[in-house]
Amino acid sequence: MSNSKIRKAALAVVLGGAFACGATAAFAAGVPVNARVPGKDVKLDATLGRAATPDEIKAWNIDVRPDFQGLPPGQGSVAQGTKLWEAKCASCHGDFADSNAVFPPIVGAYQATKQDIKTGRVAKLADINDGATTIEKLSTVSTLFDYIHRAMPWNMPDSLTWDETYALVAYLLNLANVVPSNFVLTRDNVQQVQDMLPNRNGMIWNHGMWPGKEIGNGGIPDTHNTDCMKNCAPAPKITSFIPEFALNNNGNLADQYRQWGPIRGMETESKEEQEKKAKEKAAAANSPGAKVVALLKEKGCIACHSLGDNKLVGPGYKEVAAKYGGKKDMVAELTTRIIKGGSGVWGSIPMPPQSISEADAKMIAQWIVDGAKQ
Repeated sequence: MSNSKIRKAALAVVLGGAFACGATAAFAAGVPVNARVPGKDVKLDATLGRAATPDEIKAWNIDVRPDFQGLPPGQGSVAQGTKLWEAKCASCHGDFADSNAVFPPIVGAYQATKQDIKTGRVAKLADINDGATTIEKLSTVSTLFDYIHRAMPWNMPDSLTWDETYALVAYLLNLANVVPSNFVLTRDNVQQVQDMLPNRNGMIWNHGMWPGKEIGNGGIPDTHNTDCMKNCAPAPKITSFIPEFALNNNGNLADQYRQWGPIRGMETESKEEQEKKAKEKAAAANSPGAKVVALLKEKGCIACHSLGDNKLVGPGYKEVAAKYGGKKDMVAELTTRIIKGGSGVWGSIPMPPQSISEADAKMIAQWIVDGAKQ
């Protein structure tokens, strides 16, 4: 290898190390970086990146801490929360946060007792064999704020305003008998609500996950294990898996999860089924149904309705088509149901109103009446 190639290789290694050791942070802040190669100084003339603007930081900084830092001013009443719940939440969680059909109950039949609120410990949690709802286990109101605002509703996360989030939190706490039905939750009284939370003293604070002297143990780790460098135990072998015959019992999981977040679903169809679907997809790419299926995926409809006849939250589209197929007079009514939502036809769980144009809703309705062909 020539001396020139050796120098270039050495420079590449040093620059790579510079990125690994913190040059990236300097670039992100818009600071030029100098790299030193043995016998030669190299200055990088290009400055990459820039400092984030206050508005950009604000857009990402949406978490709410247990001390309520990050919670902006706002307010929401139990009455407002009731309307919001029925429109955006009841379809998955039930009218009174008691449904167990899609997710475990959030409140269920639990009613906070005066003793629970006084002690800050839900007495029934002492029985580990007794199931508990989310509200019973909740130790910080901020957790409820943070999760609802960032992740709900299921099909439109991060779409709620802060006032709407205040209202929904107030509604859930009223269901649990923590606040009265005429209560208005605000930034000014949220600490008072925290002081009444039935399981507020259920959080274990004395561990290394909580930094600082005020809470936690100052950062002492819970374990004192060290990395094994030699004579280590064999790597664990995973032997638990979904048997092949059961992979697709409830339809392909990859088709049933929303397209954002860390969990995007697992391909549970067999290779033969996937190959068959790929061929059918290629053949149907230009079919009238292909555009509708793409629209259903775009709007998140398949989070609740499978494309087949198996039921998820609601009926599969093939099952709906079996009921309404060929009934051209139903196109207008189905269009209205898609836009405005409804309940009672396919069970007790209502379908919420959808953010969709009338033209797109009509196209889906016509597709259903025509047999939901893919």
